[in-house]
Amino acid sequence: MIDKNFINEIKKIVGREFVHTLPEELACYSYDSGVESISPVMVVRPGTTEEVSKIVKIISQKNISIIPRGAGTNLCGATVPVKDCVVISTERMRKIIELDRPNLTAIVQAGVITFSLHKEAGKFDLFYPPDPGSMKVSTIGGNVAENAGGPHCFKYGVTKDYVLGLTVVLANGDIIKTGGKTMKNVSGYNLTQLFVGSEGTLGIITEIILKLIPLPKSKRTIISSFLKLEDAMKTVSTIVSLGIVPSTLEIMDDLTIKTVEDYKHLGLPLDVEALLLIEVDGDEELVAKEVRFIEEVCKKCNGKGVRAAKNNIESEALWEARRSAYPSLSRAKPVVISEDIVVPRTKLVEVMKGIKEISKKYKIPIATFGHAGDGNLHPNLLADENNENLENAIEEMFKLAISLGGTITGEHGIGKLKSRFLNLEFKQEEINLMKQIKDTLDPNKILNPGKIF
Repeated sequence: MIDKNFINEIKKIVGREFVHTLPEELACYSYDSGVESISPVMVVRPGTTEEVSKIVKIISQKNISIIPRGAGTNLCGATVPVKDCVVISTERMRKIIELDRPNLTAIVQAGVITFSLHKEAGKFDLFYPPDPGSMKVSTIGGNVAENAGGPHCFKYGVTKDYVLGLTVVLANGDIIKTGGKTMKNVSGYNLTQLFVGSEGTLGIITEIILKLIPLPKSKRTIISSFLKLEDAMKTVSTIVSLGIVPSTLEIMDDLTIKTVEDYKHLGLPLDVEALLLIEVDGDEELVAKEVRFIEEVCKKCNGKGVRAAKNNIESEALWEARRSAYPSLSRAKPVVISEDIVVPRTKLVEVMKGIKEISKKYKIPIATFGHAGDGNLHPNLLADENNENLENAIEEMFKLAISLGGTITGEHGIGKLKSRFLNLEFKQEEINLMKQIKDTLDPNKILNPGKIF
């Protein structure tokens, strides 16, 4: 199916240097952060929407599978290749086409690095809030495809809340544009949001129109530890009940704290069940007032070592513990499986205690941290090797989250790794409806096959 003539056709579109077929070149695209897979037969790196369209038209006529790929930082196996596939990588599509200060919008190509947009927007005193943990390497297109989140979600929302419009190449190569720069638009179906979170299974996103907001004038960070998990959760609920909405409200459990301290030696307490990291932003006077309130709440709820950063340098030092969570866990064991569940905020104590029971039952250490403000936790299973108990523990965690009114993923996505668990959350009728949408937009099932379903 992929012969010399086919390869030459693609090279004429994008240039010889942007078509890769050598084994050592393909190996770089055979995996993502979630799972390793087989190598594709070809990788193409187009630079424009038109090039993507031309490539897809040629590939679709031969009924070859296409794997759209950004930076491959997802944690659910959403960009791993399948047999005899072509990877279309957006890594060359890194233009910030427009930053519109009066309209508070940006237009970017799909390959723009998330952190690059943060920095560029900041030059205009603008703010793009979604901040996934991989933001220094992940792409905006990948963020949109996975509907990525991050610590700022509690106050500001996730990627979908900032996507106003898209340019998408469909499975037959047609180019469509959805939405626009206006804040209001109810013409027809909301096709924009249909593609957000679709993991490259419905179309290839090439350009994005994003909403921006004014950059907050001030921000402050508070840290507090708790001997009892219940006291940490009482702190969270009390802060919210007072009408304070922190920009971030992060939690780390005891195992995470111990692992981070062993790695970084930050002086974290080792006799506590939880640590909260809270950040507030906005007008300087309001921020100062909210910091005082939060400090008082932490102390009243038996918080230990309550401390507020006085400036950005101190704030960065406090954030070092949270940022070190993933790397510290990767040092602890050879196999680290980072999961992603969400429950209503009032169920956080139940789910975290349930995770401890699952850990004990299967004799697998599970370090949990995440976004306490919106109930999104990341239980990390630590093991010496992959084994059946890991799969059993993961399934039990998902069932626990669903039983508490939650979901099996809040920001990582379904991809390949969680596809077998989709029926835990949805009825067959609901899954069938999703499949009908897929069949309509991709009747030959060539776009990212094996993902979600």
